[in-house]
Amino acid sequence: MATSSNKRVCLASRPGANGIPSVENFRMEDCPMPELEDGQILVKLLCLSVDPYMRCRMNMDTGTDYMSPWKLDTTIDGGGVGVVVKSRSMGHSKGDVIEGFHLPWQLYVALDVQGFNCLIVNKVDVALVKKHWSLMLGLYGVSGISAYLGIKEKGHVVPDGDQTFVASAAAGSCGSLAGQIARLEGCTNVVGICGSEEKCRYLTEELGFNHAINYKTEDVGERLRECCPKGVQVYFDNVGGSVSDAVIQQMTPDSHVILCGQISVYNTDLPYPPPIPEETQQALTEHNITRERFLVLNYIDQFPDAIEQLCVWYNKGEIKYKETVAEGLENAPFAFVSMMTGGNIGKQIVHVADL
Repeated sequence: MATSSNKRVCLASRPGANGIPSVENFRMEDCPMPELEDGQILVKLLCLSVDPYMRCRMNMDTGTDYMSPWKLDTTIDGGGVGVVVKSRSMGHSKGDVIEGFHLPWQLYVALDVQGFNCLIVNKVDVALVKKHWSLMLGLYGVSGISAYLGIKEKGHVVPDGDQTFVASAAAGSCGSLAGQIARLEGCTNVVGICGSEEKCRYLTEELGFNHAINYKTEDVGERLRECCPKGVQVYFDNVGGSVSDAVIQQMTPDSHVILCGQISVYNTDLPYPPPIPEETQQALTEHNITRERFLVLNYIDQFPDAIEQLCVWYNKGEIKYKETVAEGLENAPFAFVSMMTGGNIGKQIVHVADL
């Protein structure tokens, strides 16, 4: 194949620790077709996951100890699904569909799949996804698994406990699933906080949330008091900031915050988890509210069971899953910037190619 038949997305510049990312921070360019070595597979990218945590990787200091920064003028990476088009690995054959956490944003890429320093990839169970490959990036990926395990490990949901569950970024990939899972696990009042009337309707009319609050047009604290007359027992926190401060003020004694993400501060030079106002900390302390960082990668051994349960619910129609899809690798930067400003409903995916 000619050199021009392969393309990649590079990090062209950094937005700055307190800057807002733009498409100009990325660059699309032609690149050579990889030549395979022993133990490698040649993969054609099929689809990409676009996630808020990637904003942290645009900084020299990611603010965490479990992810490294992207390097300037090199191919960026993230969750993705691809198909093997050529193999020099005993464990992989042409036509295998694979997924991984760190696939380069490159149309064709050579991946090491053997040896100590191999890039870990997994074969996709075709029966599980039924050729809907991007399910491995959303429902059966980090989003769905984080929603399920976050509630299981940190939510302390009690069946028949008459609990109120609140999720922020509730129309996003993780929050939309978390609210549905909370209901299935026994919460009787599920409230979602999001940023548009369209998203509010999606939560209540399609996903079965009891209430939806538009934080851009409504007083979150006032609406929470209306929607949660018995207070809040479980909060799935995806955003941090003033929205989370308002929720925590409504939480009952011995309740629980599932600290999954803090997207409201990803464009600021703050550690993770970020500091919180004294009034919020006082509420946490006085009411004995747990607020511990939830990192899904600490529970990899539970991933198979989580996927199995999500599959059961999805196939029975008890969970609904939605994607916002951008077409073409060249539109991956636009998809990322849009996702960071709330342009997606459900999981943001980039469809790169077909089998």
